[in-house]
Amino acid sequence: MVKGLFGIALSLFIVSGVAAQSKAGDFHQWAATPPLGWNSWDCYGPTVTEAEVKANADYMATRLKKYGWEYIIVDIRWYVGNDKSHGYNETNPDYSIDAYGRFTPAVNRFPSAKDGKGFKSLADYIHSKGLKFGIHIMRGVPVIAVKRNLPVLHSKATAKDIYTDSIQCRWLRDMYTVVAGRDGAQEYYNSIVQLYADWGVDFIKCDDLSSPYHAAEIEMLRKAIDKTGRKILLSTSPGETPVEDAKHVQQHANMWRTVGDFWDSWQQLKEHFAVFERWNPYRIKGAWPDGDMLPLGHIGIRAERGNNRMTAFTKDEQFTLMTLWSIFKSPLMFGGDLPGNDDFTLKLITNKAVLNVLKYSTGNKELFNKDGMVAWVADDPATGDKYLALFNAADQEQAVESKAIWKSDVLNRQHQYTSIDINIKDAKKLYLVATDGGDNIEWDHADWINPFLHNDNDSISLTFLKWSKATAGWEKPHINKAVSGSPLIVNEQQYANGIGTHSNSVVEYDIPEGYNRFSALVGLDKAGIVQNVGATVKFMIFTENPSGPMPAATAKIPVKLSEIGINGNCVITNLWTGEKLGEFTGEFAPSINRHGAGLYRIAKKK
Repeated sequence: MVKGLFGIALSLFIVSGVAAQSKAGDFHQWAATPPLGWNSWDCYGPTVTEAEVKANADYMATRLKKYGWEYIIVDIRWYVGNDKSHGYNETNPDYSIDAYGRFTPAVNRFPSAKDGKGFKSLADYIHSKGLKFGIHIMRGVPVIAVKRNLPVLHSKATAKDIYTDSIQCRWLRDMYTVVAGRDGAQEYYNSIVQLYADWGVDFIKCDDLSSPYHAAEIEMLRKAIDKTGRKILLSTSPGETPVEDAKHVQQHANMWRTVGDFWDSWQQLKEHFAVFERWNPYRIKGAWPDGDMLPLGHIGIRAERGNNRMTAFTKDEQFTLMTLWSIFKSPLMFGGDLPGNDDFTLKLITNKAVLNVLKYSTGNKELFNKDGMVAWVADDPATGDKYLALFNAADQEQAVESKAIWKSDVLNRQHQYTSIDINIKDAKKLYLVATDGGDNIEWDHADWINPFLHNDNDSISLTFLKWSKATAGWEKPHINKAVSGSPLIVNEQQYANGIGTHSNSVVEYDIPEGYNRFSALVGLDKAGIVQNVGATVKFMIFTENPSGPMPAATAKIPVKLSEIGINGNCVITNLWTGEKLGEFTGEFAPSINRHGAGLYRIAKKK
């Protein structure tokens, strides 16, 4: 009898263990198609209010929900009552935190959170609209909880017992790392995630997890979510997530970032072609590589980058963005303020045929990428039709190095700066160029320190002159401050005089008569150096236009239909316009605008 009871108990233990494993794997089913939602970051940075969140939820419920848009996400630092736009208040942040070291919503920004209600009332409001609610959090335990030695709920440990100040986030110092395996570590993550579940949270975007990759804290989050029994999607941020950790993140998160913060920069958008091709093998159902938020519509209202504006992307570039994200099957998290949408933006994000490619296509892959002409293909499993996405990413070469009169080595964290002193006699123009180091433009904050023109009698700083033209790959060049808006700091030394920019950048000046020499210190700004990725720049000086020839405004992109499995006659439909383009045999070669895209359904003629 004892043996029998033991056997029954063992069987129950095994069954319960299998059930627990099954439950832990169920989270992939919660995002069977790439999630679609709105995130407050691109328009409101760390300062969004409850009224603004509700306004975006109202818009989504009435205009977007029927197309599959469903998540409303409050981004970073909802627990700080006195944060600021265009950066973070790290001087005297007014944190809202409970007795167990868990951040709670700042009541002055989220009035319904009063009396300890947290986000429950706001979540209920969003759920009443048929939508889902999400929040952004930072990895780790709050520094303030450690300083106050607050207890960990359901544990004998305190915050001081579970933290280390090593591997602290470099760009925001709110949190310390939680050391996996210590008594109270898992309990702390359990306590915060259970609080969010009690509020009604459906989506957690956890920051500072991916670059570098924090496998232990990702696993603690996964366990904590599973323990609640609530279907909470997990999104890890920011990128690029290391490709070597792709299999791990697939088994623990629903989304993970493939890039750092993405803004309305064509150069950043163009980089996604290589990024998405690199990540294409690692997509599985319920776990999606994430190209980051869509900086579309009305952005920059109180955001990190730039001023209140409509997106800087041209209409062609917006078609490229939506087409590429859809054929790659990236989650769509809209960054603009939805009530500020114009008709073009609304139509762009509610094209049912395009969204069906995102949701239901299979076999997605790059067909070719040559000389700026890019093609992706996919299958429609319901009909057997093919999808074809074409992109004209051809660009004018920004800086032809052979024209340069001076160029630096590639500067990086090990070799952060160098000096210039060159003869520019008889030159009428001066072009200051900063390009990426041959990889991409991520965190390539570049400074021209003390940029002076000289003649035999005196010197003049370029910061006192008005440039003719100035561009940057991220934001725009700034005088006497870094492109991030912070002081100019190179090699830990702060400078008052200089130009802060970001690769790829060209700053053009007319040289006043009589000046024959140029000098400067050039280097990587500290704002880029403190990050974990990127920050590789080459500086160059030109006295003639550095760019190469401009590509044609449109280009035909030929595709042999047999290469995508179409033999014989087929009917091709433009999915963006709904227009049937006719019957084709052998080859399809539409004209695509420069920086533009086309998305097509190709059906075999029956």
